[in-house]
Parts: sequence; structure tokens; C-alpha cells
Amino acid sequence: MGEWFSREIADAGRLRLFCFFVAFIAGFLFIRFSVRMIRAQVRWWPGNVTPGGHHVHHVVFGLVFMCVGGVGGLAIEEDSSAWAAGAAALFGVGTALVLDEFALVLHLKDVYWSEQGRLSVEVVFITIALCGLLLLGLRPLGADEVAGDGWWTIAFALIFNLCVAVVALLKGKIWTGLLGLFVGVLAIVGAVRLARPGSPWARRRYAKGSRKERRAKARERRYRQPLERFGDRVSDLVAGRPSRR
Repeated sequence: MGEWFSREIADAGRLRLFCFFVAFIAGFLFIRFSVRMIRAQVRWWPGNVTPGGHHVHHVVFGLVFMCVGGVGGLAIEEDSSAWAAGAAALFGVGTALVLDEFALVLHLKDVYWSEQGRLSVEVVFITIALCGLLLLGLRPLGADEVAGDGWWTIAFALIFNLCVAVVALLKGKIWTGLLGLFVGVLAIVGAVRLARPGSPWARRRYAKGSRKERRAKARERRYRQPLERFGDRVSDLVAGRPSRR
């Protein structure tokens, strides 16, 4: 294990990313455990931070950690030092705290335990997936695969990969589009398949009552909705079930 870590992480220049990744997951799991204990009103858990009766959301602490870890990381010259690893870990914890309340920041109201709050968990899962791909050595837009070719080949490959990923995102396929930045075939599949109903692409290009709109809605009911229900169950297991109102 130690030999693998030295070869694949430390020697490959991924130590800071590894520390960020581990700290991000640990920070997210801790804060979700904390808020679930507070929600359950467990007596032995400290509870919310409320100086003077004002509830301080953990996104505030996350911003402080990100600033300290980010600026500290920029000030450290040695990438493989313990200080660099610590700064990356602090930045990871701060990022986890911020993204855990992403929906709250987006809506500018406390939607943490509502259905809208599921967005925060989805953003965290996407971040974990993208960081994991980076940690495995994959690079966005397939730049590594074409690095040995001419500049025009590189430019074409990068532009093509970016375009199909953007099309997939416009079609409402967030996971496919973002992961497609690293695995190009996913973006191509997402770009050529039907758009999700309600996506920018569908609103612009699928006329009301058209065959494409009907097919898109049928695919949504048949494939997407069962997948979303499964994702919601996983999210509830990890992060807690939203309140029913």
C-alpha cells in the first residue's frame, strides 16, 4: 500500500489533490452526521452555533477554511511538504462545508431539509466523482491522449470534446456532460440522445406536442425517473431524508 501511494500519489504530484479528496469526503460525512444529530435533538451532541441567538450556518466556516487553506496553499512553494498537504486538506474541508449548503446559497433561503436541498448532495457527489477521476490521472477534454500530436489535432480534439459536453449539459444531462469532460464517449452519447424534458435544448428545439417531445417524456418516465428515485434513496441514506411539508 505504501509503495502504491508513493508511486501513484506522491511521485505523480497528486499529494495535495489526494489530501483535498480525503478531507472533502471526511468533512462532508462529518457535517452530515452533525446536522442529523442536531435534527434528531440528540442531547450529547453540541448542537448549532448560535452566538447571541443568531444561527451561524456552516457555510460560513467553510468559507473561512477555504480562504485560509487556499491562500496558505498558494504561499507554500514545496508541493509535497506536510504544510502543502495540510493546506489542501483544510481547503477540502472548507469546500465540503460550502457545497453542503449549496442549495441554501443558490436560493438565498434555508432549504437544507427540503426537496430543494437535495441539490447540495448531488453537487457534493458530482464533486467527489470529478476529483476521483482527476486522482486516477484522467484530465479534462482528453488533453493527455492527444498530447503527442500536432497542435491542430489537439485543438480539434479539445474543441470537439468541449462542444459535445456542452450539448449534453444543455440537454439536461448533468452527470453525463461533466463526466464526459474526462471520458469523451459519455459526452458523445449524451449529446446524440434525446434531451430531457424541460432542459434548455428541449425548450428551444422540441415543439409542444411534437414527436420528439413525446419521446423525451416517455424516456424520462421509463428510464430517468427510476434512476432518480434510486439516487434519492442513496442520498437519503447518506445525508438524511428531506422533511415532508
